[in-house]
Amino acid sequence: MKKIVTLGEIMLRLSTNHGERLFQSDQLSLHYGGAEANVAVALANFGYEAYFVGKVPNNPLGLAAERHLRSFGVNTGYLLKGGERLGTYYLETGAGARSAQVTYDRKHSSFSQLTVDEVSFAEIFQGAELFHVTGITPALSNPLKEVTLLALMKAKELGVTTSFDFNYRSKLWNQKEAAEAITPFLPYVDICSCGGLDALYLLNIQKADHTFNKEQQLMYYYEKIAEMYPNIKYLYSTFRNVISASNNTLQGNLFLNGTLYQSKEHNIDHIVDRVGGGDAFAAGILYGIIEKMPPQQVITFATAASVLKHTVNGDCSTFSKDEIMAFAESEPGKIVR
Repeated sequence: MKKIVTLGEIMLRLSTNHGERLFQSDQLSLHYGGAEANVAVALANFGYEAYFVGKVPNNPLGLAAERHLRSFGVNTGYLLKGGERLGTYYLETGAGARSAQVTYDRKHSSFSQLTVDEVSFAEIFQGAELFHVTGITPALSNPLKEVTLLALMKAKELGVTTSFDFNYRSKLWNQKEAAEAITPFLPYVDICSCGGLDALYLLNIQKADHTFNKEQQLMYYYEKIAEMYPNIKYLYSTFRNVISASNNTLQGNLFLNGTLYQSKEHNIDHIVDRVGGGDAFAAGILYGIIEKMPPQQVITFATAASVLKHTVNGDCSTFSKDEIMAFAESEPGKIVR
């Protein structure tokens, strides 16, 4: 069984009922999740030995978060206990033209106080196949910027494949802060989730020609990134068109060796819960790469995984690889170049 390691914050999520604003709600639904935790859950569902590295308080909420991970088969042997609070966020669910709104309550969380002295990545990466982290983790504190960089450097030193998802959140930091923190990570990254806006505003790549269509623009940005960071072998992202809170279209993109592979454009006409859709997509990409699928199959599988995630409540994808494969087999995509 292949060992996968993710590093991040697992949080308590409190969501309004459909059709209610947060300020008027007297009942909230409870879930646990977080970007890297969601990827760990999805990869555990695919049959990997997924480990989650993080820190939670030694109280009932921290224990509940750990129980959530373990219930999906995620190994919590590297989950530290300490600090005083579990990060929390409130989700005001969207409806029609009103988009969902997130309110964070995660300052001074146990995970945000994690330091390099508390983790031994030499031990954690022993026998690991892949390491995954997102830009949310270094956004949470200065010590976590150091932890993220150390983790990526140590993974590369030990021959572990590295995966980084920009996952920019404007509520956590501004573009300048994100760019300064993320740029030192990229020389140690093999697989990267990065969209055109990330390339433009965080990597300061010159804007693509306005006459280009969206595929040509993405190709332009990916070619520039490949020139800047030849170590990054895979680049991936999605095109999402928001028609309403419950109706989106979604198409996946994977760039490899100068070629852009795309899934079909899916029309998701009854979204149950969009949160975690990107994490399900990332997990699908990682699964396809680990299993050495052909690139077209990788992007078809990953996009199908994300589409299915939109149909269930909570942050995590609960679908097996066989369920996703069965859905993906009838959804061919295309090669742009």
